Amino acid sequence: MTSFTLVLLPIDGEVLDAGAGRVVAAAQAFGQPVHALVQGPAAVAAQAARLQGVARVLHAETAPPNAETLARRIAALAERYDTVVAAHGMLARAALPRVAALTGRAYLSDVTAIPSRRSVVRPIYAGSAMATVQVEGALCLTVRASAFEPLADRAAPVDIEALAPVEPDGRSRLLGRETAGQDRPDLTRARVVVAGGRGVGAAEHMRLVEALADRLGGAVGASRAAVDAGFAPNSVQVGQTGKVVAPELYIAAGISGAIQHVAGIKDAKVIVAINKDPDAPIFAHADIGLVGDLFEVLPALAQALPARGA
Repeated sequence: MTSFTLVLLPIDGEVLDAGAGRVVAAAQAFGQPVHALVQGPAAVAAQAARLQGVARVLHAETAPPNAETLARRIAALAERYDTVVAAHGMLARAALPRVAALTGRAYLSDVTAIPSRRSVVRPIYAGSAMATVQVEGALCLTVRASAFEPLADRAAPVDIEALAPVEPDGRSRLLGRETAGQDRPDLTRARVVVAGGRGVGAAEHMRLVEALADRLGGAVGASRAAVDAGFAPNSVQVGQTGKVVAPELYIAAGISGAIQHVAGIKDAKVIVAINKDPDAPIFAHADIGLVGDLFEVLPALAQALPARGA
């Protein structure tokens, strides 16, 4: 009997999230046919049907559910699938442990590599070590999408199966949404990220970070220390308790380099650290280190570097 892998595809409003192809690539590593679950408009299901690596799309044309209702949906399908895979986002992190409890399967989070069908790799100790976990039986897991290479679209779409509704679980409900309302690229998908830490000193000084990010067509990030101090909103926090990023270029200005922050930037291709303390831990992780005052370095970089699009 053929076993299958179910992947929960992330949705960004009315379209598939840009990381959807990466999540499918992770699911394919289990060596089983991949079915994709889409909860949203029919147009999103049509997009999913053209993703390389997807053998079938399961579609429920409903508004994005809460974690409890999503867990019910997946649990109802679970007997058809050995493995359930989702991106390591807030909804999946809340729903998949519930699925594991309802179906008696194991749950693993933030997987960064899948060497074989029965082993996965995930960070431990705030990313300072990587653990290879041997897996037996059915599994639910979230993956760090940025750690996997995306697959191309296919020419011909696959079949889309309409799903019957499930009884909603109303024990939690969404009261509202707040968006950043800015023109900069999304932090988790940006090619360039410029981040500020406690060293920026005040919220108004984050304008120096923003100016350089805008010059390079990048996103703005912040360390937890900067967020806790009120210099930047929680939505741009990078690190173990914030967002994990994997840009081509990460510029850390006034960030000391606590292990919790480094855990969120380890996949960046090039890390540039700017700090006036030559002994700051961030320099041990940087490809390029600039020992200097960020109030002088950031304006100089913004003026000297050519402007780039997002």
